[in-house]
Amino acid sequence: MGKIGKNPTIFIHGQESSSQGTKGLFFRDLFPEMIIPDFVGDVSTRMSKLNKILLDKRGTIMIGSSLGGLMAALYAFQNQNRLKKLILLAPALNLPELNPYLSEKLTVPVYVFHGKEDEVIPPKPIQTIAKKVFTNLTFNLVDDDHRLSRTFTSIDWDQLLRSA
Repeated sequence: MGKIGKNPTIFIHGQESSSQGTKGLFFRDLFPEMIIPDFVGDVSTRMSKLNKILLDKRGTIMIGSSLGGLMAALYAFQNQNRLKKLILLAPALNLPELNPYLSEKLTVPVYVFHGKEDEVIPPKPIQTIAKKVFTNLTFNLVDDDHRLSRTFTSIDWDQLLRSA
């Protein structure tokens, strides 16, 4: 079983998913201490809930999938000093909610995993945005689709989530 370490870690699912989705269940099984809430509603409603959950947290590692990746990025821009790391899975960085931050720079380490065959959120525009706003970026273009179902479980989560 994996061990996250002392940093609070949260997984934010995508728009069509929940804490009971494939990724949520995977993380719950591997890292029982991970925060894995359910989000519903529009981005504003979801962000309000996320801000409440993380109100007293510092040194947080955030994992966001699709719309959850956009949420993690928005939270990071608004709370950069409270984060340790961002891990974004096919993040929806191309949605208008990110526009106010496109001229800003985020310096925390950001790891992006995006499928080459993603037809929901095409990887090229996301890579362009990520390179522009994340100064400490590792962008992984993988042989997969939007759900990352072929590569998700083979990511070295222990290494990525280890507190360093």
